Amino acid sequence: MAKGREAGRSGPAGEGDAPSRVEVDAASGLARGLRQVLSPHWDLRPAGQAPELIVVHGISLPPGRFGGPWIDRLFCGDLPPGADPYFAQVAGLRVSAHALVRRDGRMVQYVPFHRRAWHAGASSWRGRSACNDFSIGIELEGTDTDPYEDAQYGSLAALVRGLLGAYPTLAPDHLVGHDQIAPGRKTDPGVSFDWPRLRQLVAARPGATIPGPITQAT
Repeated sequence: MAKGREAGRSGPAGEGDAPSRVEVDAASGLARGLRQVLSPHWDLRPAGQAPELIVVHGISLPPGRFGGPWIDRLFCGDLPPGADPYFAQVAGLRVSAHALVRRDGRMVQYVPFHRRAWHAGASSWRGRSACNDFSIGIELEGTDTDPYEDAQYGSLAALVRGLLGAYPTLAPDHLVGHDQIAPGRKTDPGVSFDWPRLRQLVAARPGATIPGPITQAT
């Protein structure tokens, strides 16, 4: 597949729907039902290294604005610096994630899950540095302060369950935010992200009703 070329969906996910299942093929690293847009920003993991960690990120381009082709363009290395004043700061970055969950729950895959995407930067988890080596990066379209959408929680949970099924080296407690592996440097997915809700959805059976936001007792 050519750089940045859309392969289309291989499964029947409707607009705004959160799929109850996502099938991930461990050998190819591709997920059924996700729009495929191949990023050139990836390389091989260290020899013998399988995914062990899932990192949740938040992104919006331009900051605070949703929709448009700009996240795809950034991860594919062809973001036009003149399209928005902010883009001049980031257009030359060589970054990517394995997947993106848009506001309506639609998902995009940029890098095969068994390959190394360039999403974490300087990072550490349980005493191990260079988290890109052993992690999967999933971006949510959003900001640190805007609530994420119901469809995003449903799609993210379905994708996480698919990854857990495909890679036995992953585990439900190997699920963190970018801020947790790069504290002081990164803040996403932010205070608006409902971690108890995601963990409950990941543990739920496929097709279960998506609960509303979970509030912490004070």
